[in-house]
Amino acid sequence: MASLLSRLAPLVITLRGSKRMFSSATRTLDRVARLQRKPASFEPPASLGATRREVDGWPVFDVGSGDRHVVYLHGGCYVFEIDPVHWTLIGKLAKEAGVHGVVPIMPLAPVGTAAEVVPAVASLVASLPGQVSIVGDSSGGGMALAVAMALRDLEVPPLHATVLISPWLDVSGTDPRLAEIAPRDPWLAVPGTHAAGALYRGSLGEADWRVSPLYGSLEGLGPITMFSGTRDILNADAHRLLPLAAEAGVALDFHEGEGMIHNYPILPMPEGDAARAVIVAAVR
Repeated sequence: MASLLSRLAPLVITLRGSKRMFSSATRTLDRVARLQRKPASFEPPASLGATRREVDGWPVFDVGSGDRHVVYLHGGCYVFEIDPVHWTLIGKLAKEAGVHGVVPIMPLAPVGTAAEVVPAVASLVASLPGQVSIVGDSSGGGMALAVAMALRDLEVPPLHATVLISPWLDVSGTDPRLAEIAPRDPWLAVPGTHAAGALYRGSLGEADWRVSPLYGSLEGLGPITMFSGTRDILNADAHRLLPLAAEAGVALDFHEGEGMIHNYPILPMPEGDAARAVIVAAVR
C-alpha cells in the first residue's frame, strides 16, 4: 500500500504549479528567460562540506572522498538549475555508500547544448581513476545514458553502474503513451518539456543519441539501474528502454513505482527511502 506521503506528493506538486508551467511552451520559455536574467543559485548547502574546483570553465563540486566515484547529473529539463533536493541525495550517497561525489554544474540550455555538454561530461568522467558510476535524474538521467554511450565510443571501460532516475530519454514527445499518462501526471506535460528539449538539442536532431539516447546503441554498456513511476509521462521512455537493453545484452535492473510520480526516488517519502537504498547498493 502506498504511503501517506506518496499519496500527498501529487497534491504538493500540483500546488507548486509545475504542471501548469509545463502545460504551455510559452510559459516554460518565459520561465527560462526569467532565469537567464536572474539565475538561480547552484551552491551546495554548507553542511555538505563540498569543495569547489573549475574544470574547463565549469564549477565542479566534490562531496566526500574515496577511490570510488559517483558523478551526479542533475535534472531540470536541461534549463533549470540544480535543486536542494538533489544536494540532499548527493550527500546521502557520499555518506551511505562511502563514495566520492562529483557534481558538475553544466551550463544550462540554451547556452549549454547537447553537442558541447555530453562530450565535456564524458571527458570529466573519463578523467576519474578506478571505480566510476553515474547517477542522473530526469534530464540528467537522459544525459547519463548519453554520456555512457560517449564513453563506450571513446573505448573507456564500462561504468561500474549507470543509475537512471525517472530518465528523459526521448525529447521528441511523440510516444503515444505520453497522452495516456499525462492526465495522471501532476508534474510534467509535453508542451513545456518539448520546448525545453528543443533549447538543449540546439542544431542536433531530436533523434540524435546525444539528445535522445533511446535512438542510440546500447551495445557494450555496463549495468543499468532504472527507476520510474507510473504517474510520470517519462514512464513511456523507461518501458521503451527495456527491450533495447535486452536486445543489446545489457543488464538492466528496473524498479517501477506503482502510482509513483516523477522523480519519486529523490523525494522524502518511504518509497523514496527504499529506492535510495537500491541506489546506494548499486554504486557502492
